[in-house]
Amino acid sequence: QLHLVESGGGLVQAGGSLRLSCAASGSIFSLRAMSWYRQAPGKQRELVAQITSDGNTAYTDSAKGRFTISGDFAKNTVYLQMSSLKSEDTGVYYCRADTSRLNYWGQGTQVTVSS
Repeated sequence: QLHLVESGGGLVQAGGSLRLSCAASGSIFSLRAMSWYRQAPGKQRELVAQITSDGNTAYTDSAKGRFTISGDFAKNTVYLQMSSLKSEDTGVYYCRADTSRLNYWGQGTQVTVSS
């Protein structure tokens, strides 16, 4: 079983920055990738950014140039640096860990961007 804990969410003005963190603990087998998803009110959860254990990253178009995902797989930790935040970035941000066996989700952290 893998346990994920996110932190770093909060209220920020448009144009501001936030840094999210996610730490994984428990029985970790072959952690392959860690990702950040976002769920805005009334919308489906969507992928924001992903980093693989070999360092490859991917971003949704709206995050490119503004968000940076980084990870320390030795410490099973992933970060999401968010800059130039917009009101449409508001939502609950979830961390996900992909292993060779299962995928795990954190409980989410709220990010609210005021315009």
